[in-house]
Parts: sequence; C-alpha cells; structure tokens
Amino acid sequence: QVQLVESGGGLVQAGGSLRLSCEASGGIFSISDMGWYRQAPGKQRELVATITRAGSTNYADSVKGRFTISRDSDKNTMYLQMNSLKPEDTAVYYCNALNTFRVVVRWGQGTQVTVSS
Repeated sequence: QVQLVESGGGLVQAGGSLRLSCEASGGIFSISDMGWYRQAPGKQRELVATITRAGSTNYADSVKGRFTISRDSDKNTMYLQMNSLKPEDTAVYYCNALNTFRVVVRWGQGTQVTVSS
C-alpha cells in the first residue's frame, strides 16, 4: 500500500518561503498523478497544485506565480516550493496520490503552515 509522509511545514513571516515535501513509499509504481491540497480552519479542503507522472502541472489561481510543484522520481518525493507567502496561505497542507485510474489511493497526514503578518 502507498504511504505518504509530509514534512517542511512551519511558521514563517509574510513574504517568506517554505518548501514542503511528500515522500511516497510502498506501491509507488501504481502512482500516477500527485497533488497538494490545503484546509484552513472552518473552510473546506481546496486544491493547491497537481502534477502528473509526466510532469504536467496545474495550480489554483490563488497560488499561481508564487508556488511551484515538482516531483523527483528517483527519490519518490513531491515538493511544493512556496514563495511570497501570505497570511491567507495559513492552513494544513496535505499531499495525495492517484493511481492510473485517477482514483485517490492515499492522503498524507498533513503539515501545518502558518504565515504571520
């Protein structure tokens, strides 16, 4: 079974940067697309960015130009580089993995990102 472990969250001032990592293990050959989502207190979980196995990316309008999603197949790890962070980026960030049928097979445990003004 696929397991996902996120890391890299923390507290940062507005305008700062963080890089999140999502390491996959177990059944990694079944993984196709991967993505980052976030959930702020009192709000629904929302899409941040996705990346296909081939490297095609998609971003939410709110993060375009500030965040970059990437994946390193050799390390079985996906990243989210977050620059020019804003207080409204504060949320728990989750990664997920989809199989070749585009079914979500696993969510990570989440990592807290807090941006102070």
